Amino acid sequence: MAAADPATAASFSRLSFRRAVCPSPLRLPLSRTSPPGRLRVSSTVVALHKRNPKRLKYAAERQFKRGDTGMLRVKVEPSGEDFWKLDPVIDLINRGAVGVIPTDTVYSIVCDLSNNESIERLRRVKGIGDSKPLSILCRSLRDIDTYTTGFPRGTNQGQANIFRAVKRVIPGPYTFILPATKQFPKQCIRHGSSTRYAKRRQVGVRIPDDPICQAILQNLDEPLICTSVKYLSEDEWILDPVIIADLYEPLGLDFIVDGGPRIADPSTVVDMTGTNPTIIRQGKGPKLEWMVAEDEEEEAQSTFSFKAA
Repeated sequence: MAAADPATAASFSRLSFRRAVCPSPLRLPLSRTSPPGRLRVSSTVVALHKRNPKRLKYAAERQFKRGDTGMLRVKVEPSGEDFWKLDPVIDLINRGAVGVIPTDTVYSIVCDLSNNESIERLRRVKGIGDSKPLSILCRSLRDIDTYTTGFPRGTNQGQANIFRAVKRVIPGPYTFILPATKQFPKQCIRHGSSTRYAKRRQVGVRIPDDPICQAILQNLDEPLICTSVKYLSEDEWILDPVIIADLYEPLGLDFIVDGGPRIADPSTVVDMTGTNPTIIRQGKGPKLEWMVAEDEEEEAQSTFSFKAA
């Protein structure tokens, strides 16, 4: 077999070393026999799109280019049988790239949690300001406990053990809003144009039940900052990765992982910072018995206030 290109092989050295010392069921295999030309990233693995200079006037500058071509596109089977194609994507994320990956709901724009420059580029690509909060895609409950105060474990005074209930639904199509800790980057919860930050430091956390998304997360050292992919002028999710590539590639997107079209259901958002877990957006995840709808929570608060008066 011909030797792999030295430059390309070097780009995968860090990932291969991490897989060797941190094995996981979702780690990309080391000894798998791959098709000839795999390390050369042949046209069967990625499709490269040329950029239109006339459309780049207000685009965020792309940080990673492959010669004179533009965005890297990797097509992966939804079943995850060809995870080895994700090697260049994971390498780009570790180097600070901003790209799009599938989840168990809709596609998300993602970047490295600890790279402040990448977070600012993500905001420019999406076209959102500092007042828009960002969520994180987590690898495990340990990540959630690191970057938030975690789920209530229950007390002897009768407080419900929400942690036990949440464990039954994750990974899954839910976003849980929790108080953020100091480990969570300020750039993700900043409000307004001043340097002051919101008094209520909160963040949405997700553990998606998607094999492609899980394979990417399990080969990273940190969670990913994320925001859903929408049309630039409409509040509507884009479900087709081909359309996403056409719209966002000129804006400076570095890569896209094509896992096939998604369904038109975002995650269900549950606010865990109040008295009861409250659904503030109903999505793909069903309402469970320990959750209350937002109008139910308001009604309960009104009843309580009336009785207290």
